[in-house]
Amino acid sequence: MADTERRSWVPMSGLFLAQVLMSFNVAALPISLGGMVEDFSVPPTVASSTIVVYGLAVAALVMTGAKLGQRIGWTLIFRAVLAVFATSSLLMILSPTIGWAIAGQVLAGAAAAIIVPALVALIAENYRGAQQATAVGSLGSARAFSGMSAFLIGGTLGTFVGWRPIFVITLVLAVVVFALSFTLRSDRGDASTRIDLVASVLVGGAVVALTLGFNNLNGWGALLAAPEAPFSLLGLSPAPVLVVVGVVLGQLFILWTLRRMRQGKVPLVDLSVLGSRTERSAVYAMFIIVLMEAAVNFTVPIYIQVVQGRTPLDTSWAMMPFNLTVFVTATLIVRFYSRFSPRTIALFAFALTTGALIWLSAVVTNNWETLPTILGLVVFGIGQGALVTLVFNVLVTSAPTRLAGDVGSLRGTTQNLASAVGTAVMGAVLVMVLGVGVGRAVTEHPELPEELVAQVDLDQVNFVSNDELHEVLSRTTATDAQVEAAIALNEEQRLRTLKTGFLLLAGLSAIAALPASRLPAYRPEEIPDPAP
Repeated sequence: MADTERRSWVPMSGLFLAQVLMSFNVAALPISLGGMVEDFSVPPTVASSTIVVYGLAVAALVMTGAKLGQRIGWTLIFRAVLAVFATSSLLMILSPTIGWAIAGQVLAGAAAAIIVPALVALIAENYRGAQQATAVGSLGSARAFSGMSAFLIGGTLGTFVGWRPIFVITLVLAVVVFALSFTLRSDRGDASTRIDLVASVLVGGAVVALTLGFNNLNGWGALLAAPEAPFSLLGLSPAPVLVVVGVVLGQLFILWTLRRMRQGKVPLVDLSVLGSRTERSAVYAMFIIVLMEAAVNFTVPIYIQVVQGRTPLDTSWAMMPFNLTVFVTATLIVRFYSRFSPRTIALFAFALTTGALIWLSAVVTNNWETLPTILGLVVFGIGQGALVTLVFNVLVTSAPTRLAGDVGSLRGTTQNLASAVGTAVMGAVLVMVLGVGVGRAVTEHPELPEELVAQVDLDQVNFVSNDELHEVLSRTTATDAQVEAAIALNEEQRLRTLKTGFLLLAGLSAIAALPASRLPAYRPEEIPDPAP
């Protein structure tokens, strides 16, 4: 197909909606946390496992999924996994327990593991030249649009109907995308493509070990094994051990893949897509961007719904400035590519996210509708939206078309591992900081005597609403004055913990200036123009 040939955008509409489908599902999960906590009577950290297992499944399987697509044919396997995604939506709608909901997200993640590389490969197959660049850029806009619409639609449904109908939307989207898939160019696949099973096991094991390790740092112990840990290793918690194992398996995967490439064998993923410092820096930056976004999208909804006891609609309105800004910025940032280099845009965007997070740590209160808080979320959204589209564009345009599937799988592994780790680590850190803060504050409040504290299990400190705390204390010997003191202490420590969380994210954002400084510094006339 010649570069000058223009194709209909109807096939791209299906690919756009496929990205919307995945992103809507992910964005709907934080909105649903409050409803799942209430429906299934589980702690927020257990309900958030639905977010973690989705990202875990995608990150663990996406590289293998890319090879399956090359072997079977992208169009055929794309349709097959859409049916799997529809099944996962049904599980979410009908789930009687949290276990069924978690299983539903495992299926969704497994399907997305193939959809993610398929999107890039199918764009490369169906479009060329300026149309291809525009199509690639639209995936970032689709992701941002999904986040905005999921919070708005999901919040409304979650408040007035319930959290389950939110996933009726993902079911409908899966059916629509399946129908539109018949407008795509058909590819036959390559039966000679071999899947490196050793590499599949290594990368899958690395992702699972890292995610489980980070996700259980709080419950199993950050260093020494807690009573809840399934086992201990010479008194050590299995959580940090799993993190180390994950890092080792990841290194083994890289060494194994490089060895196969030297031998002229087909690797699970062609690491030449990371051959230059520019490409590696883009991946590092992408990991930090998605991790920060996942942490914020986990922290704010869980605080508003679980701690403050407000509705999903309240959460939607609180997050709307952020999500709307991300969407608008991700869509418009392409207009600046011909005027500023990727390095300049990235450094400026990371400066915005760092400043916004520091600002939020200083001004956030128990009322999210204050102007300073909204301003902080807007500025953070501007930086986030610019970065999401920019780094993916750098990664895609720096790799040859034949490696589109490998770029897609690398993108999927990076984004979903970052999302899972961001959610898991933020949850663990917040609960850990809260536990330490509450424990220290109790000793500083003489109105809360030791005999009362002994009746409350401080080893199980978690984010709870004032109503839940009042209910727990009503079963103790606490007087009304002591109950009021305990609730005031809880409010103070929760807010302090939230501020600390924002400050830690600001530090991470500042560190991201290092990989951002290694992104390309193209002259304006050399920058790939994503606009048609």
